[in-house]
Amino acid sequence: MDIDVLGTLAVRLDNVSITPTAPKPRQVLALLALRAGQVVPVGVLAEELWGARPPRSARATLQTYILQLRELICAALEGGARGTEDAGDAGGAGRRQAKDVLLTVPGGYLLKSGDGVSDVREFERLAGSGYRAMDAEDYPQAARLLRQALGLWSGPALADVHTGPQLQTEAKRLEESRLCALDQRVEADLRLGRHRELLAELTVLINQYPMHESLCGQYMLALYRSGRRGEALDAYQRLRATLVRTMGLEPSPALAKLQRSLLMSGPETLPARPPMSATAVRAG
Repeated sequence: MDIDVLGTLAVRLDNVSITPTAPKPRQVLALLALRAGQVVPVGVLAEELWGARPPRSARATLQTYILQLRELICAALEGGARGTEDAGDAGGAGRRQAKDVLLTVPGGYLLKSGDGVSDVREFERLAGSGYRAMDAEDYPQAARLLRQALGLWSGPALADVHTGPQLQTEAKRLEESRLCALDQRVEADLRLGRHRELLAELTVLINQYPMHESLCGQYMLALYRSGRRGEALDAYQRLRATLVRTMGLEPSPALAKLQRSLLMSGPETLPARPPMSATAVRAG
């Protein structure tokens, strides 16, 4: 089973889509797919679909959605079986059934993805390798791996799925992971002297995330190294005004230090990365 959630939802079994078109079955499949191989309790699924006050018919309705998913799984399995038989293998004694893929277990349901590809798992694998390359100061390798990881995203996670409390939490978690990978990839590119190539991208990013201090600092460095110190200082003042107006906070000490160094003579190298904190990673 192949699972894509970093953009639109797409779940394929034996290369056949099992993604329903109806909104609530899509929610159920999305949550089961994100937690493939884990038991998802009935209560968790009910909360996702109906919030804190599910209707009396919630369990029966959920069973209907599970049945609809199993029908799609059954159709995919039959399609795969026909292809196998056409290839000359008529043996069907051990053939999988839908209930072997989407299991009913005590207290909930479990989706077995087997050895298929998950874009989330692949993103996490590539990003993790990129972080290790950063730690080893192998910036070309880090930039390459993190760019590959970010290339798996085609849009916001679960972009075409109506999200309840559970999926909203999952989507926020994935977006935070994406921003961390993006931050590290930009830093790797700055370490490689690609400041001019980054300016257009960073201009878009700081408008998209006007309170993200790390991206602002990277933008300031790229501007300064492109001979645009005044614009770099302006970027700091815009961020400071936004933080003070919306949150009553001053920029982090690390960013204030960068601003002072630009006022005096400019940084010769990138400053040491501060620990990730609520202040340093605010996103608008």
